[in-house]
Amino acid sequence: MICVPRGALFDETVQCLETAGLDGQPLREIGPRLVVDAGDVRYITTRPSDVGTYVESGAADVGIVGTDVIREYQPDVDELLDLGYGGCRMIYATVGGDDPTPDALTHFGAVRVATKYVNAARRYFAETGRPVEVVKVNGSVELAPLVGLADGIVDLTATGRTLVENGLVEREEIFLSSARLIANRVSHKTKSALIDDLQRRLSEALA
Repeated sequence: MICVPRGALFDETVQCLETAGLDGQPLREIGPRLVVDAGDVRYITTRPSDVGTYVESGAADVGIVGTDVIREYQPDVDELLDLGYGGCRMIYATVGGDDPTPDALTHFGAVRVATKYVNAARRYFAETGRPVEVVKVNGSVELAPLVGLADGIVDLTATGRTLVENGLVEREEIFLSSARLIANRVSHKTKSALIDDLQRRLSEALA
């Protein structure tokens, strides 16, 4: 069973699977359904943030998900392959002009950061030795520093256009993100031949 993320990675994931020789047509015609069969393969589809959960639990043997999800939720899975698409960067950004981060640390003892990537943000600032107060937002995170809710944001960016349009500038790159093939640890042992074959075929398709 293969867990496929809906949303931004969906079309490229279907194309990648087809290039590796799998039948992706049922996915192209899936509509509102969440589970479809394609011969011996069953696909389940879900929002990206849940892919790791389905694979970790064994509901799916393998899945495709972005590095951002892996870093944020840290599912207990085997990360097998960088699929090379869906490239973007996790960054820390603030309003333009002077960087407000040093003043926030000096005067308030912590940086206030708005993000939906709460765990990734906390981990990054801890690793860089700076106290942080994280404000979770699920909508337009760029708004937070513009209205004084936060000193900056932690978010994904591909082109940086949305930052520029809202008067924000990138201050620090946290990590690069791309689509990854992940596997359930037990399935990777009990179905090693099938999963290794899928990994090989995907790797060859990317070459």
